[in-house]
Amino acid sequence: MLRVAVVGSGPSGVYTAQALVGQSDVPGIRVDVLDRLPCPYGLVRYGVAPDHEKIKSLQGSLRTVLEDERIAFLGDVEVGTRGLTPARLLELYHAVVYCVGAARDRRLGIPGEELRGSFSATEFVSWYSAHPDAVHEDFGLDRAGAVVVGAGNVAVDVTRLLVRRAEELRPTDIPQDALEALKDSAVREVHMVARRGPSAARFTTKELRELGALPDTEVVVDPAELALDPGYAAPDGLPAVSRRNVEVLRAWAGRAAEGSPRARAVRLRFFLRPVEILGEAGRVTAVRFERTEPDGQGRVRGTGRYEEIPAGLVLRAVGYQGVPLPGLPFDTATGTVPHEAGRVLRDGVPSPGEYVAGWIKRGPTGVIGTNRPCAKETVASLLADAPALARRPIAPDPLPELHALGHEPVPWTGWLAIERAEAALGGTLGRGPVKIPDWTGLRGAARGGPAFDAARRPGEGGLADRTREGGPIS
Repeated sequence: MLRVAVVGSGPSGVYTAQALVGQSDVPGIRVDVLDRLPCPYGLVRYGVAPDHEKIKSLQGSLRTVLEDERIAFLGDVEVGTRGLTPARLLELYHAVVYCVGAARDRRLGIPGEELRGSFSATEFVSWYSAHPDAVHEDFGLDRAGAVVVGAGNVAVDVTRLLVRRAEELRPTDIPQDALEALKDSAVREVHMVARRGPSAARFTTKELRELGALPDTEVVVDPAELALDPGYAAPDGLPAVSRRNVEVLRAWAGRAAEGSPRARAVRLRFFLRPVEILGEAGRVTAVRFERTEPDGQGRVRGTGRYEEIPAGLVLRAVGYQGVPLPGLPFDTATGTVPHEAGRVLRDGVPSPGEYVAGWIKRGPTGVIGTNRPCAKETVASLLADAPALARRPIAPDPLPELHALGHEPVPWTGWLAIERAEAALGGTLGRGPVKIPDWTGLRGAARGGPAFDAARRPGEGGLADRTREGGPIS
């Protein structure tokens, strides 16, 4: 039997597990999917906006994979802590695939970024997605203006959530504290600002159009800023998505003024580079931007002209970076683990039994579906190495070893208990399921689930079987 650990239960981790057990010509594969959170699905649970039900429904297909009898989910197990190093994992498993994503946001690197009211979009998303690591503090929602720096889908998501009415979010699983805060929000105007032009924006057309469909919200674009972009005047040579984005913006720019004022406004700004976040008494009051212009080589240059936009909240949405995992090699320039077709490289040489997939392998690029071929490439490398890997002796059962290190894995039954607890929480609030937003609540819900049956399935007895049937949590 080949026993594999997949670290991370987001799309890349689940697709890796699926590809592993889908190999009918390699019998006896058992996969344990480890996650530092008690809940599976990664960014599908904790990164998709609550009003994007269609994308969130992907959890259903990920769930089907994790319910395979050859796969076990082990939540609340953090690699790199309590002695669970990569080297120790290789004593418990024949192979380990790291699918840990890119958890750190990029910074702007400008003065004032540490002022109160200045956050990464990741922090804001984590808050309204009920991530147990989320900050719970004043997001500056008591001020009328907000600035979002960035021109990708995350920037569009946080912009939309800032102006969306709370009653529209009530049917979603947004945590109650976030719902109440957005209900009381004084934000009425959001500037979403990009340093380049609309043809270079990274948001998808579907996300962009959603801004124009928000009730009682005006979307404002400046025709003069759009005209600075050579691609705006001649869009035929642009990629299809960029061309469609330009068409949407052109239609908005050509609209006549509305007959009556709207309650909220989204202002899409281009060719502005943030140079300083301004504040008083330690709190954000405005953002200073330098006007940029195309340099003729696909980039932009500063013009020496400046503009200040008042704001009580600044969210930076300028990308993600991978985070080093203690014990694994790491390339700080790319924010990835060095690899060759998914095989981890140590000093330029493949490390037997160690693999990567997803953003930690290729960087924070692509959409959810991009993780599938990425995972398949890594699994192909692992399976090619499998005969040699399977000969290496490992511990007979990882679970006692994890317990000895102080880890208390939450199995699939624990996750199901969390789901029931979230449904019950929503019921007390007159809502559908509502996410539990804190570590104590999640762990308590998981451990309040069905009693465990430590008996092993006759003839098998592996960790996957014990956790499937209700192996011990502690």
